[in-house]
Amino acid sequence: MWNMLRYFTAGESHGPCLTTIIEGVPAGFDIDIEKVNHDLWRRQQGYGRGGRMLIEKDEVQVRSGLRWGKTIGSPVTFGIDNRDWKNWTKKMSPYAEDEGQAIPVKKPRPGHADLTGILKYGHSDIRNILERASARETVSRVAVGSFCKQLIEPFSVKVRGYLRSLGGIEADVDGKSYDEIYELAENSPVRMADPDAEKKAIALIDECKKEGNTLGGVFEVVATGVPPGLGSHVHYDRKLDGRLAQSLMSIQAMKGVEIGRGFDMAMRRGSEVHDEIFFDPQHMISETKPRMQPTDFYRGSNNSGGLEGGMTTGAPLVVRVAMKPISTLMSPLQSVNLDTKQPEDASVERSDVCSAPAAAVIGEAIVSFELARAFLEKFGGDSLAEISRNYDGYLDQIKSL
Repeated sequence: MWNMLRYFTAGESHGPCLTTIIEGVPAGFDIDIEKVNHDLWRRQQGYGRGGRMLIEKDEVQVRSGLRWGKTIGSPVTFGIDNRDWKNWTKKMSPYAEDEGQAIPVKKPRPGHADLTGILKYGHSDIRNILERASARETVSRVAVGSFCKQLIEPFSVKVRGYLRSLGGIEADVDGKSYDEIYELAENSPVRMADPDAEKKAIALIDECKKEGNTLGGVFEVVATGVPPGLGSHVHYDRKLDGRLAQSLMSIQAMKGVEIGRGFDMAMRRGSEVHDEIFFDPQHMISETKPRMQPTDFYRGSNNSGGLEGGMTTGAPLVVRVAMKPISTLMSPLQSVNLDTKQPEDASVERSDVCSAPAAAVIGEAIVSFELARAFLEKFGGDSLAEISRNYDGYLDQIKSL
């Protein structure tokens, strides 16, 4: 659809800048750019990050689509400068006369896009692949997601991400509300809402840094205040769970997605996992007894993670994503030299020991975009006022059922 919310990103890890265009943005939404910059700062934090985070100070420059702090209905463009570009102006130059100013990368890293990319595109220098494949690209996606959070905030939708485990160390969050989990995670260097797990995770990161090794983890994203009915059951590409899974899996180094109790449900009987439905006008809303607002139906549990039949149920949306360890190891694995075809250690690029805490922020952004897109599809209009009327009419409709 021509008015569908979508975005495009461009730019290389060590190029001059990252550019993002967001299309299909309605008019009249208040946008606080400092909130976007704050989320970019959150992405840069986390124990185990590498030297690149000391160089960059990611901030967006608005190049179109906003006037006096409000969207005007045209595409929104963000630019984010790469400070490290000054050290790469010849090595990454777009001009033919600068060819040969950098040593080509010839030893592909296991687990990275390096080898497959050069085979696909016919390159002889891996840098032509690794620059765009780099997770530096997620800076743009966090900017998009942070912007989209502000499109759904007027409708009381909140999206929050944090780590559930790091390197096999699980955070114990039993008995905590989503607000409590998020607040604790925001103040943790590893984005874990469990002080004991945090200490163990930091010690494990230190151990792996000494070894020249890397670590992954599992993050969780929770969206509350989501109305029932976002997404659709009628076609595969309109099912919201499928769209969320595709987008989350597109983040660099992600290897698995589950919604609600996910894979655990496959090991249980149906009577143990399906969320029973009740009706009671006096029922109190809580996170343990989620309600399909604003109707008087509610679920006795939320094993489905707020999604059934490709549509939101009105309960909190709960998604978990598994991130593998980063591919660049300071003690590199074995590879093969592209020119000599002889065994050699893989190339080493500046990298992190663990970026799973940052991945939680990126996942939060991805979920925010997909929810904003589904929200605008359901309640679409050209302005905030029109969308609000559609939203209010829908709430009246389902309340009467």
